Parts: sequence; C-alpha cells; structure tokens
Amino acid sequence: MQLISSRTIAGPEGEALSTSQAREALFRDDRGDFILYRGDGDAALAGEERIVRLRLREALIWLNEPDDCGSWWE
Repeated sequence: MQLISSRTIAGPEGEALSTSQAREALFRDDRGDFILYRGDGDAALAGEERIVRLRLREALIWLNEPDDCGSWWE
C-alpha cells in the first residue's frame, strides 16, 4: 500500500464547539484501488475512524479539494 497524500483538517468538535483536528490520508493498494482514511480527534481519546474505497474520479476530486474543506464526510 502506498500513501498518496495526507492532510490535517481543523474543525469544531461536539456541543462545546472546541477545536479539534481530523487527519485524512489517501492510499493506493497493490490492485490500484484507492482507500481514503479519516481519523477524528486524538487516537488516545478514542476518536472516530473511517475508511472508504474510492474510484479514480473520486480520488482526484478529494486531491483537488482545498486542504481545509473536509466536505467529503458530510
């Protein structure tokens, strides 16, 4: 598996609207498929993690989003 790109996105967290950071990373596996990973918050605090398989077009859209956008998950 190869890391293609990664970024950190700042955003509001919970009802208190305190600032948190989410990490996103786009990988390409040995078959050529794309995998998008997102981890919310601090891993030590049991933040939420998500994995989504993407097609080429979707991976290109993600790569071209502004770094602070993070709209993919909404």
